[in-house]
Amino acid sequence: MRDNRSLKRAREVLKTEAESILHLIDKLDSNFTKAVEIIYRSKGRVIVTGIGKSGLIGKKIVATLTSTGTPALFLHPVEGMHGDLGIVTKDDVLLAISNSGETEELNTIISMIRDIGAHLISLTGNMSSTLADSSDIVIDVGVEREACPFGLAPTSSTTASLAMGDALAVALIEKRKFDQKDFYKFHPGGNLGQRLRAKVRDVMIRGAKIPKIVSGTPIVQAIEEMDKKNKGFILITDRKNVLKGIFTDGDLRRLVRKGTHFKDKIIDEVMTRSPKTIEADVSLAQTIEYMQKEEITTLVVVNGKKQLKGYIHLHDILGRGGTLKISLT
Repeated sequence: MRDNRSLKRAREVLKTEAESILHLIDKLDSNFTKAVEIIYRSKGRVIVTGIGKSGLIGKKIVATLTSTGTPALFLHPVEGMHGDLGIVTKDDVLLAISNSGETEELNTIISMIRDIGAHLISLTGNMSSTLADSSDIVIDVGVEREACPFGLAPTSSTTASLAMGDALAVALIEKRKFDQKDFYKFHPGGNLGQRLRAKVRDVMIRGAKIPKIVSGTPIVQAIEEMDKKNKGFILITDRKNVLKGIFTDGDLRRLVRKGTHFKDKIIDEVMTRSPKTIEADVSLAQTIEYMQKEEITTLVVVNGKKQLKGYIHLHDILGRGGTLKISLT
């Protein structure tokens, strides 16, 4: 008897969630088309953000976008408030997920991202919310009710957001003319396994293109060099080219907010002394896995003696057009 009640409840949940997705069809409008176009034309990445259950959905959307040719990264709103906003550039597109549109931690970073200049697309069930009002494009993912019997646990609403994320990813697949051959290049099996056995050295940036300075350089001079190279960071080495640290746009913004005076300071006083590194003989498959785990898009390439050899960005692996820019023999 109890089993029959369980099956009845399960059928009700599946029916409710299925209906929630189907109702999204009628909500689709020109905003969806505009969102696809903005992401397609972006020179940067899709930065997906959300907290709680919406954050978990966001991470899945990131995985789908990345594996189908759209470079994407997840940004936790709380971590964003504590320095990770440094990964966001004006060329990126922020995809914010919040059913209520009134998530405090999420809305706190929205104004900061607006100042950076990134486009903001939101998935929300509240079209009159703070998040919706702050967005360039709002996609309605509202549901009539949650599958939870109390109407409290995010169930139908998270399913709707996930489905809409899939819709965006698939629309971008068609927009980019991303085909099966491209798909195989992004998955560690079969043909992709052969592709991703390429090494970091095959795509890393090296030589004069590396944004770097020597330890002891005045902060003002370091900022000038960082601005000149326009990569969002600068690497610091000693005179034997041993990596000592990194200084990012995010670090600079935090110093400005604190009212730090730069005139008599050197870069060593403010740099981060333990940047994420990788060696040149690591495979691209391992590199992507490490970047996803650490939620970063840039790694410093060093040798066994910690000497700077270059750096690698997610774009250098994925390519802006959705294909790896390398050839294997």
